[in-house]
Amino acid sequence: MNKKIIALAVASLASGVAVAQTNVTMYGVLDNMYVYSQGKAGIGGGTNKFSGLNGGGGTAGNRLGFKGEEALGNGLKAVFTLEYGLHLDNNEGIGTSGLNARQQFVGLSGNWGTVALGRQYAPGFNATANNDALEATDMSVQSSLSVYAGNSITPNSPARYNSAITYTSNSMAGFTASAIYGFGETRDQFGTYNSDFVSTTDNGKIGLGLNYANGPINLDAVYQSRQNVKLTLPAVVGEGDDINEWYVGGSFDFKVVKAYASYQALNNQNRSALVSDNNIWTVGLSAPLGNGVFGISYGKLSVDNRNLPDGDSWGWGAMYQYNLSKRTAIYAAYTYFDNDRFSVPVQTQVAGDGVGIGALGESNYTLGAGIRHSF
Repeated sequence: MNKKIIALAVASLASGVAVAQTNVTMYGVLDNMYVYSQGKAGIGGGTNKFSGLNGGGGTAGNRLGFKGEEALGNGLKAVFTLEYGLHLDNNEGIGTSGLNARQQFVGLSGNWGTVALGRQYAPGFNATANNDALEATDMSVQSSLSVYAGNSITPNSPARYNSAITYTSNSMAGFTASAIYGFGETRDQFGTYNSDFVSTTDNGKIGLGLNYANGPINLDAVYQSRQNVKLTLPAVVGEGDDINEWYVGGSFDFKVVKAYASYQALNNQNRSALVSDNNIWTVGLSAPLGNGVFGISYGKLSVDNRNLPDGDSWGWGAMYQYNLSKRTAIYAAYTYFDNDRFSVPVQTQVAGDGVGIGALGESNYTLGAGIRHSF
């Protein structure tokens, strides 16, 4: 149950100054699953196998968060979020090995929208989650294809921008617009910000998103760009080039079944990059089944290599979630990926902390089952 508490109490006691109350909600997700994954190792022979727990989350990333707001008058509010990732299967969490921030920001909100500063989601994070039959989980086909291909339009950490300023509009006739800019804050080879060697735009990140959600329809369009990418840090003399991406996706709820589809593309203009372009498309269906939901998804990644033949990876996955209550569910999932020799080693992310199973020229599969509780 969400609990309302009084924030700023410590600051108030320390300063002796009366302050307005801030309504704060503590929330979290606890998700743990057993995983078995297997695939041929490729060059050198043998078979890669993993059996164990994935404590970072199966159908949802584990987190502990605090969010709140303070009414400032005339419809203006101060807002904030502090949200940190957790691993339930080992000694990783708040107070150990530092904080793993999913997002942390502070901002102002009014009838004109919300402006916030901090580590925040780019538009591609929510867009990919909106239009995925497997709910953009770590068992998701789109999630795995996009993160191993190096895309920032993904429901993973590359879609969280540090040092970012965001604007999100209020919903207008079902339309919501969002924009983000993440400062690169790049140092040169001498550890300084000398403008003879680096620009203030080096490694900056831009994101623009438009969402339409009305009744059974959801549509998303996203553009994201990594500016003047410096492949070596600290940066050396010479400008990098941009990595540009775009995405369109949608879903339609027919009540008895919900259909999903998405298409995205990446163009890497850096000549030193092995992969210059890629594109990913996915389709999927989900349907209520008993006291839960069954989902199935298929996706394909095509990569354009600069000095090698082009490559492909494809995969499909299925998942069933059974709701024991509004906050607790059990689930089971299966995914399968096949990589050709000139693609990237895609695998299901929950296996072996995301590495060690996928191999070029080989296929792999993952079985998982677990439990999720939210509060």
